[in-house]
Amino acid sequence: MCIIFFKFDPRPVSKNAYRLILAANRDEFYHRPSKLADFWGSNNEILSGLDMEEGREGGTWLGISTRGKLAALTNYLQPRQDPEARGRDSCPTQPSRTRAGSTCSPS
Repeated sequence: MCIIFFKFDPRPVSKNAYRLILAANRDEFYHRPSKLADFWGSNNEILSGLDMEEGREGGTWLGISTRGKLAALTNYLQPRQDPEARGRDSCPTQPSRTRAGSTCSPS
């Protein structure tokens, strides 16, 4: 199971405190290849790891842009694999302009 924890404090008491603390795991399949977090995108504006599983490479599960936009993706395992399921690589790299942010939905 993938889990994301975050704590946001816009006005921390201490000036040495963090405004955002974020922790996440990626434990669905330990053998699934990935690249370490690095900047990528058309202008190197996104910091994230990249999924490198053959046929699904290029997606991510957690990333932040240089403009401060954050995206996180969790999943759950189903009893049967869906051969029509889309991978993370089908998620847009440019956030949509909706109030809730970008979403990855089936076409």
